Amino acid sequence: MLFSFYFDFCILIFAFACDGTLQALGVNGTAGVDCTHMNPVSEASGDEGLQKEAVAGATRSQTTSPRSLLGYTVLAVGIALFIRFFIAAPYIVDGPSMEPTFYGWHYLIVDKLVYDIHPPERGDVVVFGLPQDTGRSLIKRVIGLPGETVRITGSEVRIISVEYPQGLVLDEPYIDPKNASSGEQVEIQLGSDEYFVLGDNRRVSLDSRFWGKLPFKDIAGRVDLRLFPFNKIGVLPGEFRYQ
Repeated sequence: MLFSFYFDFCILIFAFACDGTLQALGVNGTAGVDCTHMNPVSEASGDEGLQKEAVAGATRSQTTSPRSLLGYTVLAVGIALFIRFFIAAPYIVDGPSMEPTFYGWHYLIVDKLVYDIHPPERGDVVVFGLPQDTGRSLIKRVIGLPGETVRITGSEVRIISVEYPQGLVLDEPYIDPKNASSGEQVEIQLGSDEYFVLGDNRRVSLDSRFWGKLPFKDIAGRVDLRLFPFNKIGVLPGEFRYQ
């Protein structure tokens, strides 16, 4: 199971930082202009002019700062929401069903556009809404593709299709032997828009063996990045291609 982890505040902090930097540059710029103002005026009038200019500059800064802050905030929120709902979404892994590939608190970025370009492939790690409860997000590996038959006997997973009429037995090196399933008998025929997914920790994973086929419409996206832990940062973590 996964918990969605919003990052809008990070962008807002960036907006605040930019606003502060720009204000500092503006003050320095105004001071530079004041110092190079060389009109031939008397000493007294010059001091008075500089004081008036400084007061005017401070007034302008006070009136424009809230506007610029509001502008940066609206822009940051807009960008964050657009990215969050249409391009990519962050998730934190919660639970052991994908061990040893992913452990609890692994921070992942899910690509929400990739499957608009091409369909899921066998070996992809995907995030989806549980068909019986789409409000609950799960992370699993794609095993069976549309039109195929998935047959599980003990710990052996066999794919039967037009391409593999005699069956393709999957080699799954990502499974820890102590997490392999045993004594199971499962056979499922997939429809034209359905997938069969399994967790890498077969001993504890709640997956297509129990709740059945995964409709394409329930797939949120593919896991494209792992950003935490830092020693496991990588692109397409967990992806595997079968020979």
